[in-house]
Amino acid sequence: MITAGNFQKAMLSPSQSIARAAEVLTKYSMRIVLVVDKDNRLLGTVTDGDIRRALMRGVSMKTAVDEVMQRSPVTVNSGDDRKSVLQLMRQKDILQVPVLDTSQRVVDLEVMQDFIYETPRENPVLLMAGGFGKRLHPLTKELPKPLLTVGGKPILETIIEQLMEAGFSRFYMAVHYKAELLREHFGDGSEWGITIRYLEEEEPLGTAGALSFLSSERIEMPVLVMNGDLLTRLDFNQLLDYHDSHYGVATICVREHEFRIPYGVVQGDGVRVEDINEKPVTKLFINAGIYVLNPDIVKRRTSARAGDMPELLRDMIKNGEQINMFPIHEYWLDIGRVEEYKQAQIDVTEFSS
Repeated sequence: MITAGNFQKAMLSPSQSIARAAEVLTKYSMRIVLVVDKDNRLLGTVTDGDIRRALMRGVSMKTAVDEVMQRSPVTVNSGDDRKSVLQLMRQKDILQVPVLDTSQRVVDLEVMQDFIYETPRENPVLLMAGGFGKRLHPLTKELPKPLLTVGGKPILETIIEQLMEAGFSRFYMAVHYKAELLREHFGDGSEWGITIRYLEEEEPLGTAGALSFLSSERIEMPVLVMNGDLLTRLDFNQLLDYHDSHYGVATICVREHEFRIPYGVVQGDGVRVEDINEKPVTKLFINAGIYVLNPDIVKRRTSARAGDMPELLRDMIKNGEQINMFPIHEYWLDIGRVEEYKQAQIDVTEFSS
């Protein structure tokens, strides 16, 4: 993690890419990138929010970082009283502020060390761990998919440890296929200092179906719902804060996916050709399998009926309810097939760094 003492690791030149800025944000957990010239004069700053907003506008991760940076960030001067600096940070609701000398060179970075993210999160977490994992046969003939190991540790254990580090401690686990093995491995969660309650499905009900088991629980805060076969470096606290600040009833995490059409695409009006694009690249947002749902959504699901989350959210959109999306630029891998499982074994060193 970057601290005020080694803030230089957060510095980038304006020509470096948004992808590089995202890498710095993820690797050092500082939540800010300082864009500087060759003399370390501050040109602008980039935060996680700046990158996500750029992605939603369709900006490529290969774009130079100066295209999305804040050109007039909040700064303080070297020698300013620390009390006034912290007061400014609270007034502006920012977690860090660059410190500049009289030549606008960055000489330090003030960090709100006592920020609340280390405080425990009371939000419940629902982990979907009941699927058969048929696309991963023969690996899942003896083990449920969430117990397959990556880097010597079950996938679901890695997920739970990440969520614990983010402050979550109240877990529900929807189980079905080989549920006894999951119960045996995780128990009631006391070994990790958390609580785990199991929602056992007589038959697979899908991501939305399991919500009916939560309806009788005391759910008073937004619920984080996540598939149990994902590896990601997503900042879950940022996701919850984003959900709270955008006033939707639900938030769905999305991931940019691009594919190249292997042919020339001809556009026309009637018989007249207007353009020819050779092997164009199409970009789409795909469902990343991570959601935040307001308590009211859970309370509506009073009967156990099968259904997937996209189906539920689609119905809510048709009813005029606000569903927001949260783009993920961090590492993310859905381990649904043998190919992704093999890729996870390759990625594990970077993922764990």
